[in-house]
Amino acid sequence: MKDLTQGSIRGHILAMAAPIAVGMLVQTLYFLVDLYFVSRIGSAAIAGVSAGGNAVMIVIALTQMLSVGTVALISHAVGAKDQPRANLVFNQSLGLALACTLFALGLGMVGIDPYMRTLGAGDAIAEAGRSYLWWYLPGLALQFPMAAMGSAMRGTGIAMPGMVVQVATVLVNIVLAPVLIAGWGTGHPMGVMGAGLASSLAVAVGVLLMIGYFVKLESYVALDVKALWPRWAVWRPLLQIGVPAGGEFFLMFVYTSAIYWLIRGFGPEAQAGFGIGMRVMQAAFLPAMAIAFAVPAVAGQNFGARRADRVRDTLKQGIVLECSIMLMLAVLCHLLPQQMVGAFASDPAVAAVGADFLTVVSTNFVAMGFVFACSGIFQAMGNTWPGMASTASRLVTFIVPAVWLSQQPGFALWHVWYLSVATVLLQAVVSGLLVRWQLRKHLASFDTLRSEGTVPAAG
Repeated sequence: MKDLTQGSIRGHILAMAAPIAVGMLVQTLYFLVDLYFVSRIGSAAIAGVSAGGNAVMIVIALTQMLSVGTVALISHAVGAKDQPRANLVFNQSLGLALACTLFALGLGMVGIDPYMRTLGAGDAIAEAGRSYLWWYLPGLALQFPMAAMGSAMRGTGIAMPGMVVQVATVLVNIVLAPVLIAGWGTGHPMGVMGAGLASSLAVAVGVLLMIGYFVKLESYVALDVKALWPRWAVWRPLLQIGVPAGGEFFLMFVYTSAIYWLIRGFGPEAQAGFGIGMRVMQAAFLPAMAIAFAVPAVAGQNFGARRADRVRDTLKQGIVLECSIMLMLAVLCHLLPQQMVGAFASDPAVAAVGADFLTVVSTNFVAMGFVFACSGIFQAMGNTWPGMASTASRLVTFIVPAVWLSQQPGFALWHVWYLSVATVLLQAVVSGLLVRWQLRKHLASFDTLRSEGTVPAAG
């Protein structure tokens, strides 16, 4: 456990973000490795895997339900110096994760086929996405225990072990991808099925390594089989915090799916180009996302310790770091879009769509960084409904005009890209208003304690 209630706020954020960024980088690498080999199969395969990969957003939404609730409750317990509570929350989160694993397997079995029939721009794309998801389904289901264990680490202020495990999973995937996808050494390429299988095997290795860490090395929170049995007194606050955060990611899944649906009439090249652009953008976002994952842990411990000044400072430092990083990424994506998508798009038409997408949407990166920082504070204070409301505002302001535009003569891809930029800017305004309101609401009592001398001054 690391105490984040003393010392430099910026230092704590950066210290936590560094291993998180490395872990997320290597995690994204195996998506890019898959994409590289799949791109050699053809545009239909790229579009199918990209559209199928969007379904991963559903799993991310559900794992966020676990992750955000776990980080918030454990960080509050650590800040309050309540180790038994932290340990109970961890085991309850893991028990909920196992239940979600079974749910994800069942949902995938009944939902994969209709999902791909809806989004795929043609039978070849639908079949590619369906094959990929069926083989990736076990790996997706295992993301839940991975999320529970990784979030427990972040809540206690530790991020390095999670990074080591993620590096190991990526190495496994990098080794398996060319063997299973392209048939290197075997002469039996599995194509998109191999991409899904390689990812599933890599995640399974990661789960085993995480379990080994908690059994042999972790001391502040520990696996306790008896404590896995559901306790509503713990599940209720965990879900109250986590469900809106999961809903926020689910709305992003709806948003991305809507774009796939809106541009399906432009053919597989458009869907493939958008898919590659999204993957490249997500990879570029890794440093900013690492800050976004560090902020809730730092602010959460200080919230648990009733340190209102340090919670506010965490928001300020988070905004500065996020916006600085996103500004640099925006310049990079605006100046070098062709080079960034070129490695994953052998078809010039696909590359052109991906490059245009990056060029336009890079103008909203700074606003997105601001939204990330605000969301981290919502999570830290244990009220994620404002974050969901912010994302919902973006969804409404995008989908309604986008559907109208798609029915007009001369509808083009750039209409979708520029509309997306406008809605992110509006979302940033909404997030700013909501975070200001939440800080006033939740920190007023802490300020009273500080004025009475009950809470020690910031260290």
